[in-house]
Amino acid sequence: MKRYQVCLVLSLVLAAAALARPGLPGAEPYLLAQASPPATVPEKPAARLEEVVVTATRDREEVRKVAASVSVITEADIERSGATTLVEVLEKLEGLQVRSYSGQSPQAMVDLRGFGGDNPFGKTLVLVDGRRQNRPDMSPNNWFQIPLANIERVEIVRGASTVLYGDNAIGGVINVITKKGKEGFAASVSAAAGSHGLHNERLSASGRQGRLSWAANGETFFSWGYRDRSKLASQAAGVDFAYDLSDRLQLSLGLFGSRSDYDLPGALTKAQMDRDRRQYQPATPENWANAAPDDDGRDRTGRVTLGAQFVHERLGRLDLPFGYAKSFFDYNMPSWNSNQYTNTDMESMSFTPKYTLERGFFGFGNKVTAGFDYYNEPYRKAAWDSRERQVKNSWAELRRRTLEYYVRDEFMPLKNLILAAGYRGGETTLGGDHTDVNTPKNSFSNQEKKHPAEAWEVSTTVLMGKNSNLYGKYSRIYRIPFLDEQASYNGFGGGFYTDLDRERGQSMEVGTLFRPLDSLKVSLAVFRIDMEDEIAWNNATNRNENLDKTRHQGLEASVSYDLLKYVTLSGQFTYHEATFEDGRYNKKELPLVPNRIIGGSADIRLPFGLSLRPEVRYVGDSYLSGDYDNNAEKLSSYILYNLYLFFDRKFTLAGRAVAIRAFLAVENLNNEKYAGFGTDNESWGGLNTYYPMPERLFKGGLTITF
Repeated sequence: MKRYQVCLVLSLVLAAAALARPGLPGAEPYLLAQASPPATVPEKPAARLEEVVVTATRDREEVRKVAASVSVITEADIERSGATTLVEVLEKLEGLQVRSYSGQSPQAMVDLRGFGGDNPFGKTLVLVDGRRQNRPDMSPNNWFQIPLANIERVEIVRGASTVLYGDNAIGGVINVITKKGKEGFAASVSAAAGSHGLHNERLSASGRQGRLSWAANGETFFSWGYRDRSKLASQAAGVDFAYDLSDRLQLSLGLFGSRSDYDLPGALTKAQMDRDRRQYQPATPENWANAAPDDDGRDRTGRVTLGAQFVHERLGRLDLPFGYAKSFFDYNMPSWNSNQYTNTDMESMSFTPKYTLERGFFGFGNKVTAGFDYYNEPYRKAAWDSRERQVKNSWAELRRRTLEYYVRDEFMPLKNLILAAGYRGGETTLGGDHTDVNTPKNSFSNQEKKHPAEAWEVSTTVLMGKNSNLYGKYSRIYRIPFLDEQASYNGFGGGFYTDLDRERGQSMEVGTLFRPLDSLKVSLAVFRIDMEDEIAWNNATNRNENLDKTRHQGLEASVSYDLLKYVTLSGQFTYHEATFEDGRYNKKELPLVPNRIIGGSADIRLPFGLSLRPEVRYVGDSYLSGDYDNNAEKLSSYILYNLYLFFDRKFTLAGRAVAIRAFLAVENLNNEKYAGFGTDNESWGGLNTYYPMPERLFKGGLTITF
């Protein structure tokens, strides 16, 4: 019998036995709060908020019971960070690297587990309340579609989660949990300002009246940017409603919209940076590159979510989430040599039901999670002759459809031992048509490629004491190609590549969360990910192809120590090594993977509600994008120092508790001149190019919560 059949049969047997034998002795110590109990019933939390995670097991669970390295960022952590974007919050965590083309691009590239290359975001799944946000084409998420005003907490799970989440969840999962209405009324208003014309305003409010709860938020962001023509303006707003039809059944509705307008300053050679780091890209004949005085983009997204949740003490919980999103992406890129003016229209319809049963099995703790994921994502892109969109040069009508199922079981034969296994199956279909008026040979019609989805995992978690664990996990994983990897329709040739396969691999990891003292927390994970058929661009053939075998391995560690309750010391260390393991580039390193990233900070509590936080972050050098031979100069290492001063004061006004938080910050205090991204052009006779990042920045802000 196949592995997945064993998992499926075992899980169904355990579920049936649990239903038949309710209330078995010995099961209770394992049980956590089953999802979110109906809001009309007071919930007894299983642990503090920062000790609960829903991403790793697609359900609510204590961090120490999860076989993964997990970070949880709360709303309070965000307020204490001095950040104005979610990317600023994420980039200080171990095992995570952020790259940007302009220092404030809404489409920053987030890389978990050191995959490097030009599309590491394809290996990191981004969720909002458990709903997939990754685009079906080879473009990163717009992080300004996730405003800070709407965030209750962010959960980062490092390592493979393919069984529960499918595509993109190879390096890890970032799940953003939005604010929900709670008893009473709460509101927060904040404003920040800083260098280069930065201003950021946020407003949120939430409450509950009887069976109806609600939460609303709005945010604006503007900055001229560090470089010429790097302006960014963004607005976002959302509202969420939940209504308890009964003590067991809840309905929810969410509405969200955002818009981002931004300039794109382009790349610079070293000589151009020496003359003026802040200039936009001038004409560079050696690279066949035009000047970029007029490149810009606009993103608009609307999202509707519907949900129903049924909770029964004996029958378990059934979640029925529906989602619909529509996005428009307009690009004006006159500096490009083809497809200079494009419009992309993208839809996403999802239905992802999930069933969870947490019941004792012959005196042992057991939890079954099962469900299926359906996504239908029509995708349309048109290229025009000019900014005015008068003549259409080409157009693509593409589609991506996913229907996959999964089942996972957690079994607790001992009070301190959790054994888990899971399987995912199904398939994703990519297909469509492309018409190129100027070059008809690039056109294709009625093409299709089916990619099977097969993943499985096993893990063991040993609980130690009250707050520590030791875990090991093995997973078989995959990633489905992006639409513009499977098909060429962007002006660099044309065709539908039925010979391009999905990426496949295996992930192995061991780690520990060690808390010998209440004041000391240590997290350590060692991993290896062996990939086959990893996809990358081949300059020789002018298309995306499956690479030879690659290996991604490393160590990620963090430590936090509360010293005498006046100082909290924190540190992070990341070692990543990504290499080819076969073929022409055997033992060469993959581009854009720094071997070492080190960070540290000290939160120093001072009198009168003041606190001071110095930070330091070091990022090692890495090979440039496209340098598979490892024979070009490297993207230089850099070190950044930041300094934050906070003021906190709580008081009562008209019988209501009010909190005031203010901050002043100097980022890149040492005025480091560095680049966040670079491309190897010397391999074909051009000049290497770079994207310089901001020098010293100043900012400050004020938040009032009541």
